[in-house]
Amino acid sequence: MSSRTLRRACASLAAVAALTGVAACGGASGSGKSDGDTSGEGGGGLSPLAALRTINTKTDSANSAKIEGTTSMGAQGSMEMKGSLDWSDGITGPMTVTFTDGALADQMAQVGNTSIEYRYLPNGFYANMGDKFAQQSGGKHWIAYDYDKLAETGGAAGGVLKDQMQKTTPNQSVKMLLASGDVKRVGEEKVRGVATTHYSGTVDVADISAKTAELDEEEVEALRKQLKQAGMTTEKIDIWVDGDNLLVKKIEEAKMKTGEFSQTVYYSDYGVEVSAEKPAAGDTIDFSELLNKQPQA
Repeated sequence: MSSRTLRRACASLAAVAALTGVAACGGASGSGKSDGDTSGEGGGGLSPLAALRTINTKTDSANSAKIEGTTSMGAQGSMEMKGSLDWSDGITGPMTVTFTDGALADQMAQVGNTSIEYRYLPNGFYANMGDKFAQQSGGKHWIAYDYDKLAETGGAAGGVLKDQMQKTTPNQSVKMLLASGDVKRVGEEKVRGVATTHYSGTVDVADISAKTAELDEEEVEALRKQLKQAGMTTEKIDIWVDGDNLLVKKIEEAKMKTGEFSQTVYYSDYGVEVSAEKPAAGDTIDFSELLNKQPQA
């Protein structure tokens, strides 16, 4: 395993952890402009924005859910994810990410395997790299990523990751739509047999408004940073919401610095009990320790 490959893998694991850990939150996507009228009626006679405010509150307070989805990032590759997350105190829970093609799949195959088990905890996350990696790391299968250390060593990007993973909730996509001020009610649709209402909108970084979204300026600035860091100027978000005002599905699409981005996520079993155990210390190596043991690339 070359030091260059290892460093890239460690960075990729952190990026993917952020992407999947906040998948329920809808952190990144889209382009294009909605042609809907934000003054049109939403479900139950509410305007789309009024309906979204209710959805925002209900989803935030649900605390946990089962999550599965797919993500495509152009030449970087595609991945599938499945697990359950609790967001009552940061992001907590297990998630399995399978890299299906592209550069990321090739990279992970070199250092471990293409199916990575993540465990999210309030202060950090762990990635199980498999037996191949353990053979080259003193028998240790798990890489540990502490959020404070990521913030220290990763500069601004590390700080953003820490903030996302400790503060983000799955209604982030709803907040994005609220902040856009450009949202329409598409209509009633079935999603996996569940009756839902479909909403669609476009977020323009330049037009994000705390006043429209009824968010504080700190929250709005965090949204701007997420989009800008990914190289986006706009993002399109579609959400499907059930009769209890809970997210059932979301689709995000975007043009990023690295190419086209698309993510589809499904949510079910809100309120499910979620647990994630810290791996045994003897089977864990810290990402910073791992990099320090490698010669500089």
